[in-house]
Order: sequence, then structure tokens, then C-alpha cells
Amino acid sequence: MPHVLIPAISRQNQADLAEQRWRGVLAGRPDLAPALDLQRRLLRLVSDLAATLEAGRLPRLSLPPKYLAAKLARGVPVLAGEPIPLPVAVLRPALGQLCEALAEGGAGEAATHIRDAIVNGSIESGSLLTASLARNQAAIRTGASHRGLAPDLVWLVAELAVSPFVHALQRALFGHAGDDLQRALDAWNRGYCPACGSWPALAEVVGGHRTLRCSFCSGAWELSTYACIYCEESGEKFVTAAPDEERKDRRLEVCSTCGGYLKTIDLAELSPFPLLSISDIETTDLDVAAMEHGYQRPALKEFGAGSRG
Repeated sequence: MPHVLIPAISRQNQADLAEQRWRGVLAGRPDLAPALDLQRRLLRLVSDLAATLEAGRLPRLSLPPKYLAAKLARGVPVLAGEPIPLPVAVLRPALGQLCEALAEGGAGEAATHIRDAIVNGSIESGSLLTASLARNQAAIRTGASHRGLAPDLVWLVAELAVSPFVHALQRALFGHAGDDLQRALDAWNRGYCPACGSWPALAEVVGGHRTLRCSFCSGAWELSTYACIYCEESGEKFVTAAPDEERKDRRLEVCSTCGGYLKTIDLAELSPFPLLSISDIETTDLDVAAMEHGYQRPALKEFGAGSRG
């Protein structure tokens, strides 16, 4: 199935679309107002960072299309195992700003402690950002725990800071793919992202097309099969259902073979970066419904030392 490259939109159009989406969420879920206020602030920081990166220059990567196509053919995401130089000086200030927003938005001292650890050097910014880009969840969680910090919050802060960079890399690599890489992308039929290897936050369905949306780089891709994205179960143990009979536009795909779940939402158009998180937050009730029945998201896939070539 074709890989989907979502057209970029202006910052003003992005802001207008975000406000429209937030108003729609609030109309049905006024209880989400505090969460949406925090999300508004976080997305503004991410958008500002994306604009700064856009004004600069992405690193020149020695990643020939044929080499990347060969990786994809082996089931390895294109960025996995690659020594990619991060613009740490650009991203570092955002770490502190994101912590402050989270602290004021409800995370309190847990976020403040992370900010302090970054400022005093207890957490080395470059190492944290590099581990996030490499999707090394174990390293980040272990490092956070050793420092008495909230592991999930450290992961979130790093992911938010790196996401504009990895999104820009993904667009740069796939926007001018060439024949070999494009064929490999179109042949990609795996549940994890062909760019960074992350699982999708959810699937957005537009015009009957079920498009998986990466939780990290906002990549978009379709599968040629309708099955569990984690274990490929397509039999009776894989079920799609709407928890709310009156909202069949919001569904859960659940798999009793592997215990995984995926949220699916019908939309008029695919969400541009970084607005995918709005789709994610407006479907938090689906996460709750899935987890109440024992389903969960699996850990990120690991791509070993041989991932590069």
C-alpha cells in the first residue's frame, strides 16, 4: 500500500486547525479542559521548535536510497542504528521549557525535578536526546530511576523535544525517496513506523483508508492486510468494536492473541504534525476501555546492533 506523505501547512493554518479540533473535543468532553490547556502549551513549544529547525539546516546524512530500501526490505526502519547528529544546542532549551509547562500543567514537582536535573547536568542533555531518537526506552527509564526521577515523564519530555527533528528527517528522507526507496516504502506492511520504528499512536481513517500514525515522528502509512498490527493475527481473536454504540466513528482494535490494542478514529483529513496528539487525547476514553479489559500497548520493538547495514 502507498506510503502517505501529509502536505505541510502554514503555522497559522496549523494553529487555526488545532483550535477548531480543541473546540470540538471540549464540546463533548468539557472534563478534558485542563488536559487541553496543557496540550495547547506543549504543542506551541513543539511548533516553535519545528520552526527553528526549519530555519536551520538538517544534518547531511550518508543514507543512499538503495541502502535504505534494503533496510526496509529486512523489516528495519530507516533511522534505526544510524549515527545521526542531533542539534543538541537547539533542542536543549526546549527540555527545560517543556518541564516547566508540565509542572504548571499538573505534573508539579516531578517535572521540576527533571528540569533541575537537566540544568545541573545530572541528566546529560545530549545523551537523553540521543537515547530518545534511538527509541532506547530501557536506557531512559533506567537512568531516570537511578536519579529518583519519574521515568515516564523523562521519556515524554525527551520525546516532545526530539519529535520535530525526527519528523523533519522523516519528511526529508521520504519526500524525495526515488524509485527504489519508494517501492520499498509502498511494500512496507508492518505495524511499526518505517522511519523510526515506533508503534502508531492510533489509526486515522479518511475516506475508508486506515492510515497508521506514528506516535513519534507522525509518519503515516497504510497496510495491505487488516490484522493486528503487533502480531498479525487476523482470525477471530482479532476484533474491531466501538465501545460506545453511538460513536461508531471511534473504535478499538483488540487482539486476544498478543493482548495489544489500537485506537481507530474517523476523520475528514489526516492530522498534520504536531496535531496528531489531539487525536490521541480526544480518544483517551478508548485507552481506558481497552486497559480495563486487560489490553495494553506492547513495548517498543528493539533493533539490534546489526540494524544499520
